[in-house]
Amino acid sequence: MNFSISEENYIKAIFHLQQQDGFATTNEVANELSTKPASVTDMMKKLKVKKLLHYEPYQGFRLSTEGNKVALDVIRRHRLWEYFLSEKLNFTWDEVHEVAEDLEHVSSKKLIDRLDEFLGFPKFDPHGDPIPDINGNFTVTRVISLQDMAINTKAVVSNIKDQSTEILEVLQHKNICIGTRLEVKKRFGFDNSLEVKIGRQPVITISEQLAKNIFVTHD
Repeated sequence: MNFSISEENYIKAIFHLQQQDGFATTNEVANELSTKPASVTDMMKKLKVKKLLHYEPYQGFRLSTEGNKVALDVIRRHRLWEYFLSEKLNFTWDEVHEVAEDLEHVSSKKLIDRLDEFLGFPKFDPHGDPIPDINGNFTVTRVISLQDMAINTKAVVSNIKDQSTEILEVLQHKNICIGTRLEVKKRFGFDNSLEVKIGRQPVITISEQLAKNIFVTHD
């Protein structure tokens, strides 16, 4: 079954929102997609007719098994295109998301499977998010935020939570990317900012807000 760009955007938004508490409300979807609640209600009715989601009174919407499959397919396309743009066309990691938003709606299964094979079946996109495979399965790694790291503990950057251009620009300025090895040297009680050491570079300071968006695994 083929879906419109709008339907795919809604399905993907609901998938991400339901990761938090199992459901997505009308207002949450409206905020996520910058649209009106009335428009969300109309779309929810369409998706319900197509058996892509369930509605629970007083809780909200959640995708059906089929809805989750569609969402993972869209996410797979998006993250493969991000990987392709970054690794093969040298787009910077703050540029790939917007372009991939358009490319993710190219729904040719043969094209996406060939792209996956061409790229060597990558497990993660440039931001460290897992790429679902052809069956919708993906690798889950146990991560913690940099803010929660113990002092004098070494770690590797594995994921960036907020992928806004503004945050990615700051990370680029501080020479932090996926795979960067770092060590928290000090936490300042005044504002919870961190003093971080990256390789042989001079020690840098990272704000609490930024540290909460950087997820790491122990080195």
